[in-house]
Amino acid sequence: MKMMTDKNLTKTDLEGWILDFAGQIIEQHLVLSDLDAASGDADHGSNMERGMSALLKSVPDWDEVATPGEFLKEVGLHIVSSVGGSSGALYGTIFLRMARAVGDAPSINAGLLSDAFEAAAQGVAERGKVKQGDKTMFDALAPSVQALKAKLTEKKSLSEALASAAAAAEAGRDATFDMVARKGKSSYARENSRGFIDPGATSVAMLIRSAARTLG
Repeated sequence: MKMMTDKNLTKTDLEGWILDFAGQIIEQHLVLSDLDAASGDADHGSNMERGMSALLKSVPDWDEVATPGEFLKEVGLHIVSSVGGSSGALYGTIFLRMARAVGDAPSINAGLLSDAFEAAAQGVAERGKVKQGDKTMFDALAPSVQALKAKLTEKKSLSEALASAAAAAEAGRDATFDMVARKGKSSYARENSRGFIDPGATSVAMLIRSAARTLG
């Protein structure tokens, strides 16, 4: 089915998204670490804050004429090197898979953006060996991608589709409260991981809400 393509996103648009997300992480990093303390290492927020602070400083010096795909690749590589750990690997995968899906396109229409997010979700599933219900970031990412694609297929505007994706990500985040972690260090807590929202799902919900705020 044909998807509505009412807006073409440029590297500048993507930069606005990433900088907004970085700012949100820095502002909320203590909340993310508190969530992680419930059943993990209490370092998700600090790790992400370190990487996002470095990103804010470095992005202005990147190539101004980079294509969207080149920009996304640079973001992914930067996150892998500056965030570190599993969060760095998985967030790096998100942006590197998006970059691969976008390729050398000079701009990104709604359909290509949907394809890029779908590739990102597949990458996280493969890299983390996770599925929905495992209480990970994938529980926010997967439903957001499904909602984005569904709304675009219904010929809704990109703004409406991204708003729906953000709401789906937040619902997925909240659903992790009643889940028992099956992957990652939180899984070591077994039943004690129930009753807490997953920090990775929380930061992913922030990523998608930021996209709705800046790209729609």
